Amino acid sequence: MQIRTATENDQPAWDNYVLNHPKGLAYQLFAWKRAVKKAYGHDAHYLLAEDGSELCGILPLIDFRIPFFGSSLISLPYCDAGGVLADSPEIARELLKNTTSVAEESGSKCQIRSTVAIESELSNSINKVRMLLELPTDSKQLQAGLKAKLRSQVKKPIRDGLTANFGGAELLTQFYKVFSENMRDLGSPVHSFRWFEAVVAAYGEHCRVAVVYTTEGIPAAAGVVLLHKNTVCIPWASALRKYNRLNPNMLLYWTFLTFSADNGYRCFDFGRSTPGEGTYRFKEQWGAKPHPLHWYDYPSIEYSPDEQSTRPATVRQFVESIWQKIPLGLANSLGPRLRKYISL
Repeated sequence: MQIRTATENDQPAWDNYVLNHPKGLAYQLFAWKRAVKKAYGHDAHYLLAEDGSELCGILPLIDFRIPFFGSSLISLPYCDAGGVLADSPEIARELLKNTTSVAEESGSKCQIRSTVAIESELSNSINKVRMLLELPTDSKQLQAGLKAKLRSQVKKPIRDGLTANFGGAELLTQFYKVFSENMRDLGSPVHSFRWFEAVVAAYGEHCRVAVVYTTEGIPAAAGVVLLHKNTVCIPWASALRKYNRLNPNMLLYWTFLTFSADNGYRCFDFGRSTPGEGTYRFKEQWGAKPHPLHWYDYPSIEYSPDEQSTRPATVRQFVESIWQKIPLGLANSLGPRLRKYISL
């Protein structure tokens, strides 16, 4: 077996491996590498393992550089998970060993964001979960399985005249209008519009955008999903607070869930949450179940449970409180310049 850096010529084989691996993720497709490079300029080290001419393992890594703070190899930034895929634990260990050796030689740190536990000396630095919903064979069965209260919340925006549009790049401007305002209201620097253009262009048929409108045709909620062979994940979704009474968020998620069930996808990944918090409860009401995330640091850093939950909280809350007061235009100008260097 040999391990080498993947080239652009390896993209078809790489993507085929990810799409057909039972634990593969849309984030691990070559498209993520291309979008990161095009939008933010970070280089990549996509490692693959070969047994003869057969691909038997992959590990996508982004060389995440922050001025004055050095470099980190992250698998993968801007999303919940990347990590290693392999035909066996032995191959996975060799890929990880290669990665930590590269980090050691270059003086870089390393973070592997995985959906599965890794048997290694690396320490887990997160206490969050991804929320997964197993889907029935069509949306009729999905609707029938909803609890009465949730079914009523889904029907309300439709009954009140809200509509949803489902498509691709042509909806990005409307999506970004909702997304950027919501991010400012949450106190978080927003991704650049160029980032979403790059994602949609790179993922092509593996990406969909949806926008929900008020009766006046005003975008009130919007989201982007990425498609794997069996799983749909939703890394970005937003609804404007001023329209909360209309429940546009419920119609947005129902639009994506209907598409997923009716097109043969068997799992919907609602994304990362902290158990017990608001987003966790929102996803749980749909029937989603928690699955632990495992983020491993190298060199290893040991955190107590209290440190894991409170380590970033104080600084984050302070920054959020300031950012929420910034005018939207200024937030949309400054946010992307900062967001490039925020790996979460």
